[in-house]
Amino acid sequence: MEIVYWVIIAALFIVSFIGLVYPIIPSVLFILAGYLLYGVFFSFEPFGLFFWLIQGFFIILLFIADYIANMIGVQKYGGSKAGVWGSTIGLLIGPFVIPFLGILIGPFIGAIAAELIVHKRDFKQSVKIGFGSVIGFISSVITKAIIQILMVVYFLLIVL
Repeated sequence: MEIVYWVIIAALFIVSFIGLVYPIIPSVLFILAGYLLYGVFFSFEPFGLFFWLIQGFFIILLFIADYIANMIGVQKYGGSKAGVWGSTIGLLIGPFVIPFLGILIGPFIGAIAAELIVHKRDFKQSVKIGFGSVIGFISSVITKAIIQILMVVYFLLIVL
């Protein structure tokens, strides 16, 4: 039965990494569910206050990394807060409208639309900002992947 428990926990961690490219999946919740199921299946004893403080720190870093990477990507290419919001909305809607590629096309189109509509920028500048939003998204995914790997590795170091 122990193997089944570990497979379930591993599956939760894998889903959390899928959430990096499908933002509708709440990655952090799947990682936390893995921790909680470990406690239910085995023991909560390894999870002291220090463990939860470190994991809480990582969770805060995940949220900060997500927002800042997108913001920097858009603003570096001359975008505004409207571009950041458009990119974020496109990121959430894109995968549903265009499966697989929507994750990149959504933020691109969202940032362009926001800059064209809200700030009346010319099309060329808006496309440049849309490109920045894609760069920001990719940077965010890489950063969050590193943080999530650290979270899982720290968990494994504590429990094994």
